[in-house]
Amino acid sequence: MKKVVAVAPYNHGVNFKMQVYDAWVKMGGETMPSHYPWRLFHRFAYNYELPTIPKNNDIAQLRFVEPVSLSFDTFPDYARYEIIPLVWDCWPIYFKKTCQWFIKHDVKTAIFTSSQTAERMRERFPQMNILTITEGIDTSKYQEGKLLKERDIDILEFGRNNNLFKKGLPANINHICSNGKQKMFATDEEFHVALKNSKITICFPRCDTNPETAGDIETLTQRYWEAMLSRVIIVGRAPKELKNLVGYNPVIEINDRNYIEKVINIIENINDYQKVVDKNREFALTMGDWKVRVVQIKEWLNGLGYEI
Repeated sequence: MKKVVAVAPYNHGVNFKMQVYDAWVKMGGETMPSHYPWRLFHRFAYNYELPTIPKNNDIAQLRFVEPVSLSFDTFPDYARYEIIPLVWDCWPIYFKKTCQWFIKHDVKTAIFTSSQTAERMRERFPQMNILTITEGIDTSKYQEGKLLKERDIDILEFGRNNNLFKKGLPANINHICSNGKQKMFATDEEFHVALKNSKITICFPRCDTNPETAGDIETLTQRYWEAMLSRVIIVGRAPKELKNLVGYNPVIEINDRNYIEKVINIIENINDYQKVVDKNREFALTMGDWKVRVVQIKEWLNGLGYEI
């Protein structure tokens, strides 16, 4: 029986993968030190791999990975330990690379944050143990903020949905949006403050905004949790994973024909949406945290015969 230990992801300042590792530690999960290379050798670790040596028979490592950086994210331990990857952002353009890496390193157990990706991997690897968990978040970092009617920012656009409302909004609407050339907020704290002072934000699945990368893979990302925890009205489109998990649609759906009219109507009737955002926050506090997923992961791994 192999003991499962987690190894911290490489911390380059802002790394969403640290949140689940931190939750693993807080929930009493065992860890091992990381051995990422010096910065001078990062390119090597991304593009080349060490030769495989006989695997350790006592330990399996839980690693937090993206297909674009699989070898780096697991460096150098893919050469000597069984790797249990927890995988984000496995878009169709990375399927071939991910499958080849799994075969090369004899991956027996894997976890995906996308249910569609997990299903396709099950078809490719019917003997592999595969778990789907929806992406989570550290709920402690987000505050409920003031009532919607007391907030100063009408619309907050950030990330890949920027500039949806570049034109057509009345001048009296306070619309905050980056110009795409620089970081919108200097720190996470500034971002959290802006969120809790915003009435509306925009959320679409990546398959809507970047289909050239995401293809038809529709998945829940932490952006939805950030808005729900901050009691911000979400307009856009909800991924099926979110609606299935929540049991209702927490997003005000918009389309190309009505989005300007829709948000203006929401702002003019802002009090009507207070109960919606209150309900969203309550659910996010209950089911959004990574700790909930760590419990699920531990129970699943234990059922497979790993020692936790």
